[in-house]
Amino acid sequence: MLFLRSLVFNVIGYSTLAFGCILTSLIGVFSRKATIKIWTYALLPFFVMALRYVAGIQIEVRGRQYIRKGAALYASKHESALETYIMPTIIKGAAFVLKKELTYIPIFGWAQAFYGMIAVNRSAGGAAMKGMLRSAKKRIEENRSVCIFPEGTRMKPGTKAPYKSGLLFLAQNLNVPVVPVALNTGLFWAKKSFFRYPGKVIIEFLEPMPDNLDKKEYMALLEQRIEEKCKELNEESVTHYPYIASKLVKE
Repeated sequence: MLFLRSLVFNVIGYSTLAFGCILTSLIGVFSRKATIKIWTYALLPFFVMALRYVAGIQIEVRGRQYIRKGAALYASKHESALETYIMPTIIKGAAFVLKKELTYIPIFGWAQAFYGMIAVNRSAGGAAMKGMLRSAKKRIEENRSVCIFPEGTRMKPGTKAPYKSGLLFLAQNLNVPVVPVALNTGLFWAKKSFFRYPGKVIIEFLEPMPDNLDKKEYMALLEQRIEEKCKELNEESVTHYPYIASKLVKE
């Protein structure tokens, strides 16, 4: 049953995403705003509906009181591709910081550019940081929020990587609230896995970061908040869905 549900969902889900990328590549030439609305109010909600009724994965959003009405910077744990599909349905029009190589993929990459994603050339050093900031400022001026993954890559549930300075650089220069985000997506949609395990995916928004800390204190607190909450979500999930226990890397 798991194989069949995963197969059917993957066909529906990836077909939806492919159709969206093609549509965005065509419409984006004329209107970026139109592409954002298509993804936000049609394609991604349909994707989430298929996720629930076909794959058996429901989405719970916690900490909604911390979601800003205006533009903000969201610093999120990154365990799966799933959060990149879910977050724009919660934070309307959010633009993600992603590696520039992804924009080179035909159609898919073009869609990222037209949507307004923030591409970063990781090999460009300081120039990359400045380019990221310019693009992020444009999104903020459009009253769009920016989402960044501080670790810079997907991590298996229960693991972490050093939080990178790009987040701090944006936080210091954008002058918007910084909201940490914890999640448990990797337990149900693992990296490079065909299977979609049924259960409850939780996206939890945490209290915005204070702005009176020095650099070291700021990054330490950000990491502590996100990692501790992720640990709680993972433990809660494994308790309710024992069959995903193997996906959690224990310390």
